[in-house]
Amino acid sequence: MPIVVKQLSIFLENTPGALARLCQTFSDEKVNIEGLSVSDTVDHAVVRLITNDPVKARTLLEDAGVLVVETDVLSLALPDKPGQLAKIAMTLSKGKVNIEYAYGTTEADGGTLILRVSDIKKAVKILKLK
Repeated sequence: MPIVVKQLSIFLENTPGALARLCQTFSDEKVNIEGLSVSDTVDHAVVRLITNDPVKARTLLEDAGVLVVETDVLSLALPDKPGQLAKIAMTLSKGKVNIEYAYGTTEADGGTLILRVSDIKKAVKILKLK
C-alpha cells in the first residue's frame, strides 16, 4: 500500500565533510534520516531526504541558510523478491503515470521504495487497486 511522504531536496557543497555536518546536525537534533539519495555534480550534490520529522528538518536547514524544496513522493513497503519493481513500474505505465526517479533499500524481510511520479494522486489510486 503506497503512502505519500514529504521529501526534502537540497543542494549541498560537494566537498569532504559536507554530508557529515548535515547528518551530525540532524543527529544532534534527534531527526532521523529514513531515506537518502545523493546525486553528484561538479561542485554540488543534490541530496534528497526522507526524515521522521520533515518540518523540523526543513526548519534546521532553512535556519542554516539552505534552500529546501519539499516534494510529495510515494513510499512503498515491498517484499524482497524478484519482480516487485517490475510489477509496480508496469502498473504505473499502464495507468500513464511516469516514474521520474526512484531510490530505495532492501533487507532480508523486505524493503522500501521511494518514487517521484508525474501524477501522485493517480499513482496512489492505481497502486491501491492492484
